[in-house]
Amino acid sequence: MNLSLYNTLSRRVERFVPLDPACPTMYVCGPTVYNYVHIGNARGPVVFGVLAALLRRRFGGLRYARNITDVDDKINAAAKELGTPISTITDRYAAAYREDMAALGVTGTFAPDIEPEATAHIGQIITMIERLITEGHAYAAEGHVLFAVSSFEAYGKLSRRDPEEMLAGARVEVAPYKRDPGDFVLWKPSSDDLPGWDSPWGRGRPGWHIECSAMAEAHLGPTIDIHAGGVDLQFPHHENEVAQSECAHGGAPFARWWLHNGMLNFGGAKMAKSVGNIQRVHDLVQQHPPEALRYALLSAHYRQPLEWSDGLIDQSVRTLDRLYGTLRDADVLRLLSILRGKGDPEPLNHPAPQSIEDALDDDLNTPKALAELASIAARVRALRNQLVHSNKPPQEGIEELSELTAQLRGAGAVLGLLQQDPGAWFARGTSRADDARIQALIDERIEAKKSRDFARADAIREQLAGEGILLEDTPQGVHWKRA
Repeated sequence: MNLSLYNTLSRRVERFVPLDPACPTMYVCGPTVYNYVHIGNARGPVVFGVLAALLRRRFGGLRYARNITDVDDKINAAAKELGTPISTITDRYAAAYREDMAALGVTGTFAPDIEPEATAHIGQIITMIERLITEGHAYAAEGHVLFAVSSFEAYGKLSRRDPEEMLAGARVEVAPYKRDPGDFVLWKPSSDDLPGWDSPWGRGRPGWHIECSAMAEAHLGPTIDIHAGGVDLQFPHHENEVAQSECAHGGAPFARWWLHNGMLNFGGAKMAKSVGNIQRVHDLVQQHPPEALRYALLSAHYRQPLEWSDGLIDQSVRTLDRLYGTLRDADVLRLLSILRGKGDPEPLNHPAPQSIEDALDDDLNTPKALAELASIAARVRALRNQLVHSNKPPQEGIEELSELTAQLRGAGAVLGLLQQDPGAWFARGTSRADDARIQALIDERIEAKKSRDFARADAIREQLAGEGILLEDTPQGVHWKRA
C-alpha cells in the first residue's frame, strides 16, 4: 500500500499509515444548513468521497464522519427573515443538502458513515468546555466562555500565521470581557428568541469551532487520522479546532493529516455567497447531468483552485458523451456475440486497473486518473473499430473487447463515473414519447434511403440536427445522441 497524501500540517506529501491498520478515521467539515449549498461547497464532499472509497479498498474499513452545523447565527438570521421556526430552516436545508450530494454521486462507498448534528451533541460540547476551563485553557466571562489562545504555545502551527495576521484573519470581536483580543468563543449567551441550552454559564449556545471538536471526539476518538475541508477553513476554524482539541486531550495530536481542497473561482473571483457569484447545486442538477458536474469537480487536482464555468460543464458533458458512446458501441459487438450463441463474455465486475489506483495513491490525483480512464476508452475504441471492419469478428476479439470494456467500467467506478446504462445517459432529460418520435423519424430516414429518396433522408437528418439530435451511421445500425 503506497497511498501518499499532502499534509497541510507538515507541508509535504507523506505516506499514509493509519493508527488502526484495519479502520482509518476521517472527519470532513460539512455545511451550515441555512440555505442551499453552492457548487464550491460540493467539491470537498466529492473529492474526499473518492478518498473515502479508496481508504475502504486499501484498508478494508473506514470510520468517516461529516457533520451538519444546525446551530449558528446565520441560521438564526434566516429563520427570523422568513418568520419560521429555526428547526424548519435546518430540517429543510439539511434534507436539501443530502439530496444534492446524492445527485452528485456522494453515496455508497463515497458517503460518510456518520453525519452528526451539532444540536445532538450539546452535552459533549459542554463537557469539553468544562475540561478546558479545569485545565486553564478557557475562562468564563459575562455569560461567555472563551478559549485562552495564550495558553496554547503551538497556536498557529497549522496555518503558520503570525499573531497579528491571525487576529486580522479571524475577524474576531474585540470585546471588553476578553483577556486577549485573539481569544475565541466556546459558549455564548442566548436571548429568549434564540436557541439555547442550560449550562454552568447560563442559558446559551456553542461557538462554531467547539462543535466540530466535540463531534469528532464523540465519534472518532481524541486523535483521528484525517481531518479534511476547504482551504478557507484552515484559519480560523481548523486552527481553533487544533488548539481546543489538543488542550482538551492533554496535548495528544488532534488530526495526524490535514487535507484542504482548493476553492472554486467563478467570474474572476472566489465563489462565495458574500461575493454573490454562486451557482447552487440545487439549480445545477436541474440544468445539467449531475454526473457531468461530478466529472468537472474531479477534473482538477483537489489542492488547486478550479475555474468553474459553463464551458467546463459543457466539456465534461462532451467527454462523458464520448465515454458512454464507447461503452454503447462496444456493447453492440458483445450483443452480436450473444446472438451468435457464444454466450455473454463480459465479466460482471472488474476492479480498477492498477494505473487508476496508482494515480489516486499519488495524493488523490484525479486528473491523472481521468487521463488513464480516457486511455482505456481509446483502447476500447481502437479494438472495436478493428473488429467492426472484420467480416466476421473472431470470438477471442469479442472477449478481449468485453474485458477492456469491463476495465473501463471498473476504472469509472472508483471515481463514481460511468455506472449508468449508456442508453439512459443519452436519453437524459427526455420522455419515452419523445424517444419514440425520434426513433420513428430515424426509421423513416432508413426507409427513405432504401427507396433512394435521399432528399427526404437528408431533410430528416437536418431536422433532428436542429433539435440537437446527432445521428451516427454504423455497420450495426443508426445510433443517435443529444449534442
